[in-house]
Amino acid sequence: MKRLRPDFALISEWIAQGSRVLDLGCGEGTLLRHLRDTRGVSGYGLEIDDANVVRCLENCVDVIQSDLDDGLADFFDDASFDYVVMTQTLQAMRRPDRLLEEMVRVGREGIVTFPNMGYWKNRLQLAVAGHMPVSRALPYTWYDTPNIHLCTLQDFERLCDEKGLRILQRTVVDAGHREQALAAVRPNLLSEIAVYRFTRA
Repeated sequence: MKRLRPDFALISEWIAQGSRVLDLGCGEGTLLRHLRDTRGVSGYGLEIDDANVVRCLENCVDVIQSDLDDGLADFFDDASFDYVVMTQTLQAMRRPDRLLEEMVRVGREGIVTFPNMGYWKNRLQLAVAGHMPVSRALPYTWYDTPNIHLCTLQDFERLCDEKGLRILQRTVVDAGHREQALAAVRPNLLSEIAVYRFTRA
């Protein structure tokens, strides 16, 4: 059996048994399938890629093909889910601020992961080498990247303040999605990927 991606395992620990989950940009439906099989979760995935939608259906995961930049209002009423999850997709949205608001409109809690632009190696590449960072967490060159709104942990937490979102939990991991003890000391400088759980304040 294929091992679950470590960040999915972290997120799974935050999801209560039997809850309803919406997974935005769900890919092949791996997280939803795992949550269904291990925690009795029900819910939907939203995905734009044709091949991923087909894989979701093959995995018996309920999926809706949609562009997240169009919002969630066409599909879901207020408070339709316990959790709305979005992994490694926030930075690719045209209006990540609006999508965060939508997440806590349709869900009781939101969970997001994103690459931390404030990671020291990213800063070094920009400051010393003079080019946009390319790394395991940010593997694209500047001209072919889907990432249009990169941010640091501080940027994200400031946005949450502005939007009236309360952060319930934060953890940081490396590009292999493993927790690093040292990164917890200076997360904005030493973490490659951030994982946040939040709700309305």
